[in-house]
Amino acid sequence: MTRTAGSSRGPTLQDRIIELIHEQRLAPGATLPTEPQLMDLLGAGRNSVREAVRALQALGIVEIRHGTGTFVGQAPLRMLMPSLTFHLRSRVRALADLVAVRELLEVGLIGEVAGTLPPQRLDELDELAARMIDDPDADRAFHSLLYSSCGNELVLQLVDLFWAAYHEVGTALAPADGPAERAVANHRAVVGALRTGDAGAARAAMRRHFADVRERVSRALPADGAD
Repeated sequence: MTRTAGSSRGPTLQDRIIELIHEQRLAPGATLPTEPQLMDLLGAGRNSVREAVRALQALGIVEIRHGTGTFVGQAPLRMLMPSLTFHLRSRVRALADLVAVRELLEVGLIGEVAGTLPPQRLDELDELAARMIDDPDADRAFHSLLYSSCGNELVLQLVDLFWAAYHEVGTALAPADGPAERAVANHRAVVGALRTGDAGAARAAMRRHFADVRERVSRALPADGAD
């Protein structure tokens, strides 16, 4: 294993285990070398190796199955949720920044899926929009289903991560102050634009949806917006 060029410090034990995974081309689900093997490969003590593996488990990079072994994990992006929500709660403007990122991502994506969704999928989206009055989880399902056909797992994880982070922090800092019917109407307008197959109309409808979200967050920020 090689030291990263330009690094100001030596790699940590966690870094070296990650590098080992890549060097040995271990795919998610593959068995990691045993603890004694890692001790030998890394020249480290048992406690240090055990601590490093536990740290990687917290990130989803490895999975410890007691009585079975340690395996390469899937490292889902939801593992970033604690850090992201901490960031949002620690900085005044961070929530507005997150909304801006969500808008950039989803306005771009909606143009890609416009004209590709079958009528049955559009009907399902309409049903989810109607349920938003009584079921907050319907909003999450709507945004997930909307892009499920894009075939990009990273995109789907990002959309879900950003949605979850906003709703965990944003609903407390900037609760919805308008009727639920407006949110339903915004989402149904997105579906209506998608039914026309017009990518421009779909992007415009998504921008209107996020305009409401931005306005709500803006009202929750201090007047000077200072951190």
